[in-house]
Amino acid sequence: MTDANDGAPNFDRDIKPLFREGDRSSMLAFFDLWSFDDVKENAGAILEAVRSGSMPCDGAWSGQKVDLRARAAAAFLSSPSPATPTSAS
Repeated sequence: MTDANDGAPNFDRDIKPLFREGDRSSMLAFFDLWSFDDVKENAGAILEAVRSGSMPCDGAWSGQKVDLRARAAAAFLSSPSPATPTSAS
């Protein structure tokens, strides 16, 4: 569940699949959970919401998913290269 080069999560492989179609639809008025750029721009707010259990709206994520999202947020915020999307969506 990490980039082979440096251990950072990969958006398309690791992060995007965490967000279901319903999650995406619920948030589209604010940002697109399937967009690397939107998720990167809102990484802090998304992480806080999943940590608090307010996102997704139908139940809190497991600790493992929250930890993965936290590592992704750190990678996205520290450098654009480790978590660059592998394909366009």
